[in-house]
This record gives sequence, C-alpha cells and structure tokens, in this order.
Amino acid sequence: MKYSIIGETLPAVICKLEAGEKMFSEVGGRSWMKGNITTETKGGGVGKMMGRIFSGESMFLSYYTAHEASEIAFSSSFPGSIRAYELQEGESIICQKRSFLAATEGVNLQAFMQGKLSQGFLGGEGFILQKISGPGTAFVEIDGFAVDYELEAGESLVCDTGVMAIMSETCSLEVVSVKGIKNKFLGGEGFFDTVIKGPGKVTLQTMTVGGLAGAISSMTVK
Repeated sequence: MKYSIIGETLPAVICKLEAGEKMFSEVGGRSWMKGNITTETKGGGVGKMMGRIFSGESMFLSYYTAHEASEIAFSSSFPGSIRAYELQEGESIICQKRSFLAATEGVNLQAFMQGKLSQGFLGGEGFILQKISGPGTAFVEIDGFAVDYELEAGESLVCDTGVMAIMSETCSLEVVSVKGIKNKFLGGEGFFDTVIKGPGKVTLQTMTVGGLAGAISSMTVK
C-alpha cells in the first residue's frame, strides 16, 4: 500500500491499494474512493466493541477490500494534521481517544487506561486512551499544530488534559490534581494536569475540540 498526505489545515490521506489489499476505519471514516472496493461493517466481538466505546470511537468498524488497483481517501475531522506510523509486529503507540483515522489489515485497536480509576473519571480526556499495535500502517489525526518531545528516562512533561496526542508505549501517563485551592479556582488551568514520564517520544496538540468549542462559546457570549 502506498499513500500520500495532502492538504494543510484540513488534510486527507489518499491510499493506493493493489488487488487483495485491505484497510479499515471508523464507520463513516472514508471520504472517497476510486476503483473496485467493497465495504463491510464489523464489530469484532463484544469486548472490542465495548473498548471502542470507552475510547470514544464508534462500536463498529468499516473494512475495505480492493479487487483491483484502487484509491481510497480518509479526511481529518478537525483542523490539524495526519501522521502515518509504520508499526512492526509487537510495536505499539498510545493515542488520545478519537484520534484513530484508518489502518491497514493487521493493525489492532484496543482501549488503554493508566492511573487510578477515580482520577480518570474526574480528570477527563487524559485517562481513557487508545493503544494501536502493529504490524501495519496506522494513520492518526492530530488537532491543531503538533509539537514533539523526546523524554529521557524519568523525565516528566506536564500538560493540560487532552493535549497529549500520541506517546510511545514506554512512556507512562498520570492524571494529577492541581495543587492549591487558589490555583484550582483562580489559575484558569482547570483542576487536573496530565503528567507524562519518559523514556519515549511524546506528541502534543495545540488545540483540542473541547478547547475550540470553549473559545467559540466565550466569543459568542461576549
């Protein structure tokens, strides 16, 4: 499978498939296709279906099979960027929920959780994540501009919940309460932070869907 990522603020990935090659995406994730491609909707078992619900994705997935040289495209749902990850057997990345776009046959999706359950429910987006494992190529969408950091072992990075887009499986993530009553109520940063510890690579996103909705709402009120 060959692919090209086009567009700037609202990108799309166009995948060129040979006969017999297969891909899958969230239901309704395909933007357009050219050639003889059949589509089939599957759940993949109750456990996987429930895991996708918890990670913010649809219960079912759409599977595409090319029967000749064909093209299929998947578009970003939010201004930002699309990144491709060539994952080897046993290699995984951890992504924010709702970030998965599409992948080749062989890639596995599952819900991923870190930290205490109580903190997860209170901390919001930073708790329930997605684990994407190889072998295969996976496409992930990032909201806003992408910023990359390479963390050394034990090195920490603190960010708002929802800002972490992608991290290596070797990293750890914890949702922590912001210290101090004044900081919580007057600091404007919310009640919780996400702390990511290395070693590994972390990709942050500068804008989230919730952040944009809040900004638009405050402008409308004014």
